[in-house]
Amino acid sequence: MQITFYGVRGSCPAPGPEFIKYGGNTACTHVCLEDGTDLILDAGTGIKNLGQKLIKQTNDIHLLLTHNHWDHIQGFPFFAPIYQPNRNINITPGQISFDEYDAILTQMSGSVFPVDYKTLPANIQITPLEKSIDSWQIGQAKITRLTMNHPGGGSSFGIEADGKKVVYITDNELYPPYKKNTDFLEWVEFCKDADLIIHDAQYMIEDMPAKSGWGHSVAEEAVKLAMASRAKRMALYSHDHIRTDDQIAAIESHCQFVIEVGGANLELFAAAEGLSLEL
Repeated sequence: MQITFYGVRGSCPAPGPEFIKYGGNTACTHVCLEDGTDLILDAGTGIKNLGQKLIKQTNDIHLLLTHNHWDHIQGFPFFAPIYQPNRNINITPGQISFDEYDAILTQMSGSVFPVDYKTLPANIQITPLEKSIDSWQIGQAKITRLTMNHPGGGSSFGIEADGKKVVYITDNELYPPYKKNTDFLEWVEFCKDADLIIHDAQYMIEDMPAKSGWGHSVAEEAVKLAMASRAKRMALYSHDHIRTDDQIAAIESHCQFVIEVGGANLELFAAAEGLSLEL
């Protein structure tokens, strides 16, 4: 299983010289299974560069979408495979609170985009799953999902294949002031013994309480989840768009100190655009 980060920012893109090391594109992660299955997690602006790679192939593409906030769908109109005739693209939308499962397509309509989604030559299939379904199969992978704590809802995903387990939890507030969809112990079970947890770490303690309820986690809280889950690796993800490279490096260093104090055997790093891991 190979995991490559194509976009690691939250909220909006972050262009400029202070954002080069970790990258400025919004959420998009590519998972390539040993059997050749292509899984994409979210369609932020990072999916544009991924499209330049996948357009050279002809196999089916599977997009797991957490939710419809702009930073998770705004790259889709620039994803090259959607302009390939008869290319099969299968989209699983997140469990959101609104009946807008096709927003990733309808953003390409009306006055907001020049190419209407109805004219796209690819075979794009959106398949909302019943709320009772919490696991299914894509290729050799078992996919599981759990509802995020985020305004408007959304889904986090677990991928188990090739003897490895990856968990993708972005835009998740572990301790929200509103009613939780999923509590901490449920997250621990969802992430149990993961080879890699990719988790929202957009905020720091000093950002609170001003940003409490905005739907993102404090980095330290995410690290404690990984420690409690006995995960092997953790990627800090969904970096705040205002964080410079130096600031993200400082957060990474602080979180490594938290792990050291906790005595955990956990490898931690801040996700960076272009970083690729083979599990």
